[in-house]
Amino acid sequence: MKPPISYHVRAQVAAGGVATVTAGNQTIPVDAMWAADEPPGTPGPAELLGTAFAACLMKNLERSSALLSFRYEHADIDVRARRQDIPPQFVEIEYELRLVTDEDERRVDLVHRNLRQFGTVYNTLAAVCDVHGSVVIVPAAADPPQL
Repeated sequence: MKPPISYHVRAQVAAGGVATVTAGNQTIPVDAMWAADEPPGTPGPAELLGTAFAACLMKNLERSSALLSFRYEHADIDVRARRQDIPPQFVEIEYELRLVTDEDERRVDLVHRNLRQFGTVYNTLAAVCDVHGSVVIVPAAADPPQL
């Protein structure tokens, strides 16, 4: 059995909540302010969790594409996370994956099953809250990529 893979993230915060997170070779400004009058426009912990979830889906889409010879041109993912205050926890992660492909519905369903089965972030979140979503097939060449 292979040992677990390790990851490292470094975070820094100054008094007042100005913060950054360094992951890989990227530094990302994050919202660590408490009770700010105006949202600072930077992602906070909930958005970063949603970002990790979306990145997990994208990485596993690429994995499935390679392993299953699945063809797609482009994918868009919307993630909605719902949390509650008491007790403080996430209660639901909902997603919609719009996939530009000429693959048939059966193959898209197979990829969706793979995303749910082999996603580390997906499975970690699904163990503690309701995670569900859908894949919408967009016909190839009908929707140009907007990266």
